[in-house]
Amino acid sequence: MDELPVAAILPDLRASLARSANAVLVAPPGAGKTSLVPQALLGADWLGGQKIVMLEPRRLAARAAAERIAQLIGEAPGGTVGYRTRLESVIGPATRIEVITEGLLTRRLLADPGLDGIGCVIFDEIHERSLEADLALALTLDLQRGLRPELRILAMSATADIATLTTLLEAPVIESAGRVHPVTIEFAARDLADARDLPAALARAVRGALAAHRGDVLAFLPGVGEIRRAAEALEGAPATIMPLYGDLPPAEQARVLAPSSQRRVILATSIAETSLTVPGVRVVVDGGFRRAPEFDTGRALTRLVTRRISRAASTQRAGRAGREAPGVAIRLWTEALHRGLPEFDAPEIAAAELSGLVLTCAAWGADAAALPFPEPPPPGALAQARALLTDLGAIDATGRISQAGRRMAELGAAPRLAAMMLAADSAAEAALAADLAALLEERDPLREAGSADIALRLDAIAGRGGGDRGVIARIRQAAGTYRGRLGLRRDTQAGGDPAVLIAAGFPDRIGVRRGEPGSFRLSEGGGAKLDPADPLARAPMLAVAALGGRGAPKIGLAAPISAATIEERLAARIVTTREIGLDGTGGTVMARERRRFGALVLAERSTPASPPEIEAALREAIREKPGLLGWSDEARQLQARVALMREIEPEGWPDLSDEALRADFETWLFPYLAGMSRLKEAAALDLLAILRDHLGHERVRALDAALPARIEAPGGAVPIDYTGPVPVAAARAQAFYGSDATPRLAGGAVRLQIALLSPAGRPIAVTGDLADFWRRGWADARKDMRGRYPKHEWPEEPWRAPARPRGRR
Repeated sequence: MDELPVAAILPDLRASLARSANAVLVAPPGAGKTSLVPQALLGADWLGGQKIVMLEPRRLAARAAAERIAQLIGEAPGGTVGYRTRLESVIGPATRIEVITEGLLTRRLLADPGLDGIGCVIFDEIHERSLEADLALALTLDLQRGLRPELRILAMSATADIATLTTLLEAPVIESAGRVHPVTIEFAARDLADARDLPAALARAVRGALAAHRGDVLAFLPGVGEIRRAAEALEGAPATIMPLYGDLPPAEQARVLAPSSQRRVILATSIAETSLTVPGVRVVVDGGFRRAPEFDTGRALTRLVTRRISRAASTQRAGRAGREAPGVAIRLWTEALHRGLPEFDAPEIAAAELSGLVLTCAAWGADAAALPFPEPPPPGALAQARALLTDLGAIDATGRISQAGRRMAELGAAPRLAAMMLAADSAAEAALAADLAALLEERDPLREAGSADIALRLDAIAGRGGGDRGVIARIRQAAGTYRGRLGLRRDTQAGGDPAVLIAAGFPDRIGVRRGEPGSFRLSEGGGAKLDPADPLARAPMLAVAALGGRGAPKIGLAAPISAATIEERLAARIVTTREIGLDGTGGTVMARERRRFGALVLAERSTPASPPEIEAALREAIREKPGLLGWSDEARQLQARVALMREIEPEGWPDLSDEALRADFETWLFPYLAGMSRLKEAAALDLLAILRDHLGHERVRALDAALPARIEAPGGAVPIDYTGPVPVAAARAQAFYGSDATPRLAGGAVRLQIALLSPAGRPIAVTGDLADFWRRGWADARKDMRGRYPKHEWPEEPWRAPARPRGRR
């Protein structure tokens, strides 16, 4: 294989790893890095006879890589070269190169934190930036920086987007040329109006390519659904139509990867972008979309979304057409749209649900935020993950892993699924939990069942129904693996109530029907929908295992459950709360005890509120709505008088402004709430008396002397209004007959305004000098008033007139 481009840089790579612990190899698809690098490092002195572990992002890639390396050595897999995936293990006692899927390395690290016997870890296709690869790299780097400085780490990338990686690894970069034949790029004349039109548009492009070009056609689509629709649209085409996706049975995958004498159209997901060589391909038809996981923080669930690929991914896809000869890449989007595509795909860690990552880091003994990730996990997603793990009992409030959390990590399943398996209280129920966990990891085997009832799927797994045989076979295989990890025989019969187990793993997804059939409120507080025609749509309560869809979440898989079952089996998760509130009319304090499962209320009852609870409720009500207090005019005047005294004498007078009083309720008001039972009683409090008491006798006496509430006029006492810019004493003019002076306040520091009113209470004049007004302005006012109110007395010299009591003419 010396003709492969990467062979030329192997001496440099061996020398680099002899000098330093880490290296980054950049080589385009087809350069031979996956096939040649592991075997080229086997004889290195620093390896010392230890193993090389190489990570591949997909099961198909791991199997194909191991088979290719073994073939080059002249062996079958299981000898010097072996592979492991979640469902397969082809490893022998002589195996020195293990090709594994990414998640298996994190499990091995937890089981063997020193990676004993492993001298080199290769991260192939690191540019794909999967969550599992980022996590495995962070843990391996942490190990290298601590216990194993001699451990070698080699990152291999098909793109040049490696700046962050080289800084993280502190590694030299070794570049290899590719062996790609010229590829002609063709763009579409117009962009698709809707991604749902993609299968039909791709089928038309494939038919055109079959007519215009030679060789096999590799067409890229986002998922299995689009592959099936495109295959239907290609019925009758002059070629064999073959799908290629991760869940395809291994035998069918192998058939696609083997040379063929017949012309073929391979309809593939992004699984065929890298790592694999599909022989015979001369034409690539690229739909331009991929399926990617996205974590919705608002709904706390991960969903697969269809999004545009990056320019780097489109380049890799196009390169598939030039692996063996000159080829053509047909892109189903315009050149203008291509210029607007992101340069590289976003790493999965930026949009994924992180509970599994946080649990693995906790089991490793580290905070996820402190580990050397190529890109730090988003703080919001980390917080959501920690909250879920705390709810599941996997970690404590400090983030330290619990015994249950450690067992969950050992099971190697997503935390929710692991919690579900640990909730089983019998062998039969544990076997059922294993079946459920395997089912929820795979595609729905009954996609056209017409019901979300999970019991239908469990029947299919047990052989009592139809369904996708390939999916069911994988579910059974994974379920057998989980049975083994739970200490069960693979043939242990499943039994029990699936709803109980679902509720243990998905406590935030207990749905209670509200209103019309198919509408449910979830225990996490949101809502979810179910097709009204589904038999489960009328169930009073559901344990929901799968949610999806856009807008309001759609229930995908569920089982009916009752409040009594939750009370019996999940009592530890039920919280009894005592809530104190006020009724809407009289403001009576009410106490209500509720038994809650998340946001759902399982039972409630009213109980008498205790005196401390009543007082606390009244205090809270007043804090929230201070306007409930009954402020009289006299109390407001006292408040204003004290504010004016604070201007005259800044020292010694308390702040009685609304803001200050609200901040100091505890001192001046709340002691008077003792013994009360209703808000009306609090609203009826005499705030004037309370504030005078708060001021104290000496201050009140000084206030009354300096800024009295009223003045004595010849016609009687006249109240003073202190709430305006200046104090004003307002009364009918007759009340001031016989007076020839304006009183002064606070020893002359404050001038008082006199407001003379008409018999109708309207202002005649406002003056700060009554004597001057009588002599200069009264004549005009008198003339006007005599015309309007002839029955009243309007003397020419009111300062000499006898006083008239207020209210008399």
